Amino acid sequence: MPTPPHRPRLAVAAAAAAVVSCLASPATAAAAEGRAPASDCAFPGRTGWTDEGHDTDRTLFQPSTGTRRVLTLFVDFPDAPATDSTQPYAAQLAPAADWLETAAYGRIHLDVTVLHRWIRMPATSDSYGFARGLTFEAHEKYVRDAIAAADPQADFSRYDMVYVVPTRAATAISFSPTYIHDPATPGVTADGTRLKWAVTFGQDMWRWGFKVAAHETGHTFGLPDLYAFTGATHRYVGGWDVMGNIAGHAPQFLGWHSWKLGWIRDRQVACLAGAGRRTVALTPVERPGGTKIAVVRTGETTAYVAESRQGQGVLVYKVDSAVQTGEGPVRVMNDHVAYAPGETFTDPDAGVRIDVLPGNAVRIARAR
Repeated sequence: MPTPPHRPRLAVAAAAAAVVSCLASPATAAAAEGRAPASDCAFPGRTGWTDEGHDTDRTLFQPSTGTRRVLTLFVDFPDAPATDSTQPYAAQLAPAADWLETAAYGRIHLDVTVLHRWIRMPATSDSYGFARGLTFEAHEKYVRDAIAAADPQADFSRYDMVYVVPTRAATAISFSPTYIHDPATPGVTADGTRLKWAVTFGQDMWRWGFKVAAHETGHTFGLPDLYAFTGATHRYVGGWDVMGNIAGHAPQFLGWHSWKLGWIRDRQVACLAGAGRRTVALTPVERPGGTKIAVVRTGETTAYVAESRQGQGVLVYKVDSAVQTGEGPVRVMNDHVAYAPGETFTDPDAGVRIDVLPGNAVRIARAR
């Protein structure tokens, strides 16, 4: 979870082709099937923070494509000195970079440098406020102290973001929030560079495993939390996205997130922005290439999305960019179970119908 400024606490192809070929021409097919450019199914954010809109604020969040340079620091404390090697800590998080690059179809690369030494923090571990919910100001102080303590050992002008990993002896550093700078404040600087993004790991990294790094790094790209901040934690998306249940059964990124982050292209999105219908052959989101999502736009900030999941069926979910992080900006339909061929999702109020066809193709329709 990121700490917002000044707030507490991111035979199918043939069947599809037959539908098109029976029409008079490509132009007629597009009109009859209600086709629209992918951009017609994208919408702006509305929450002013991490959300599901495509207009990610790049004054706040870092680029989600290309190479991002990461420095990993290991910290201990006057009340919790480290007595072990940094190697097991680095090994715990090491798979995250490759996992993230695979999930992004090679469009993001984390170039991780590991500073293999313990950096002593200037204050005790229990003084940073993790047990009290952690305000933005307290979190920024933690990041600032870690960078200042490590400054003699590293040139921070070479890096885009920092991972801060505490000793296991520091039980007070319990969870792993993401630091995202506030442009209205002086922020954290070192070596003439403003450090805008950091993941500060806690003891929960040993429970979640390396995917906690993928989850928290996702916040620095602008992704919201998909688990619930109150009530049943995983009632919105279950384990279908790493921004939800990190230890879930299928914690890939949703196709919508891959589109928002630029990992899939507009040509891989089938859009229905008004009344009409389309038949779409989907390629599973776990594999590169092909059409990844079929989107039925239903309002200024809302849409239904269908995507194929390898060996599991078609996932249908509702996206609303006006809903805040942790309050269900994405909600998976069908009690979090993928639809099988022959099954149908309907929303009569929105006039939406999604039929799952053999081979995980879908027929999407909007009545009005």
